[in-house]
Amino acid sequence: MTESVRIRVGASVDLEARWDVPEAPDRSIVLCHPHPLHRGTMRVPLFEEVTASLLERGVAVLRFNFRGVGRSSGSHDGGIAEIDDVAAAVGYAEDAFPDLPLGVGGWSFGAGIALRWHARDRSQHNYIGIAPGVGGSQRIPEAESLLPGQRTFIIGDRDQLVPPDAVIDYATRAQATLHVLKGSDHFFYFRERKVACLVAAGLGLDVPAEEIALACQ
Repeated sequence: MTESVRIRVGASVDLEARWDVPEAPDRSIVLCHPHPLHRGTMRVPLFEEVTASLLERGVAVLRFNFRGVGRSSGSHDGGIAEIDDVAAAVGYAEDAFPDLPLGVGGWSFGAGIALRWHARDRSQHNYIGIAPGVGGSQRIPEAESLLPGQRTFIIGDRDQLVPPDAVIDYATRAQATLHVLKGSDHFFYFRERKVACLVAAGLGLDVPAEEIALACQ
């Protein structure tokens, strides 16, 4: 089932969102998209691949457009009010499936905002960060300040926008699971299926190592 929904944030912002739900979901995830000022939306190709893969594995996927993107009202706030967008989306997913384990993840800008929400709201939901903007201007929380929990970081060793060494250092200090994709840049071209497998594993699904190794196109 695919359903277009609206998510209310405060008194004045409505977010455009989309639920992709398998017949009998056993967990769910909220995905946060890349930078709105660089054509990032909930429909970026990487998220299409990740969503399709997760649906096959029984995961309900909630994607949304940050404020000012697509049909979401409001305007871009430099990553500040966008933390409230994540909180509203998470609350919406929790209300929809209160008995299912929930993960929260994102790519690039979205991964950074999700991590800031994770720290602000002291969340213990599984977190999956795909090339999060650590080591840059995104005011990422100190790794040591995060509550204990299951976190996964995915980075390409040729990322041209996010320093791989910064992500490796941050993930190590956060005691998180780390995946460094050899030969991949920030956009994970031809490695979308591998990223999808790693996201599924980050949610706690049993993904055989052989499947991850073979998922390269």
